[in-house]
Amino acid sequence: MDIQINTHRIRFSKDPKSLSRDKATIIFLHDSLGCIDLWKDFPEKVTSITDCNVIAYDRQGYGKSEAFSILKRDRNYLKKEAEFLGKIIETLHLKNVILFGHSDGGSIALLTAALFPEKINGIIAEGAHVFVEAETINGIKEAVLAYNKTNLKEKLSKYHGDKTDGVFKMWTETWLSASFQTWNIEKHLPHIKCPSLIIQGEKDEYGSIAQVNAIVQNTSGNSRSLIIPEIGHTPHKENPEIVLKETADFICNILTSC
Repeated sequence: MDIQINTHRIRFSKDPKSLSRDKATIIFLHDSLGCIDLWKDFPEKVTSITDCNVIAYDRQGYGKSEAFSILKRDRNYLKKEAEFLGKIIETLHLKNVILFGHSDGGSIALLTAALFPEKINGIIAEGAHVFVEAETINGIKEAVLAYNKTNLKEKLSKYHGDKTDGVFKMWTETWLSASFQTWNIEKHLPHIKCPSLIIQGEKDEYGSIAQVNAIVQNTSGNSRSLIIPEIGHTPHKENPEIVLKETADFICNILTSC
């Protein structure tokens, strides 16, 4: 379903009017190449074991939302996405909100909770970044090679259509630019008051455990880490069983209603 937020047409996974006002709402935030459809059935599995509302959306430029209205991002693009999410929560009149973000979506979840602590009751973040590392840059360079030499572009085109090149360039060109190398959002972390579950694969190709440690050590709310052995950057796909279990336990502890 498309909804106008500010001046942008944004695709949501369902009609917000269908959400129960008596339940908590989990908002799923996709990664730098993601969209609603790439979550597959994971959000529905979460709702089946938590009895929460779930909703996802395609950020501007992704999936079935409208195309990017800019040609180049600045170093504050994730903060701007967090501010936009705050507007979404306000426009849709969502209460008792929990964020589940992957990669860029995880960073957006952290920033949203820091900017709007009164709006967010909990965070689950997978593979989130709070600063730039060599692992991140090397992983993105490998993705650029894959985009140029494999069928990665073809795979992404199934989800982003004629916006695919824009999606890929916005991610890679921003993170590989000289101006982005000093990007750091650690100063925002102490403003996060809600509980958080910080998930990362032990073999994450885009970041080290230093990302997790920085988040857990600097947030003001009750924060704990979950490092999953032998997997990479996408825990909810690579080991969905443990992510579902830990997510359900985390949410039930917040809601004290399971």
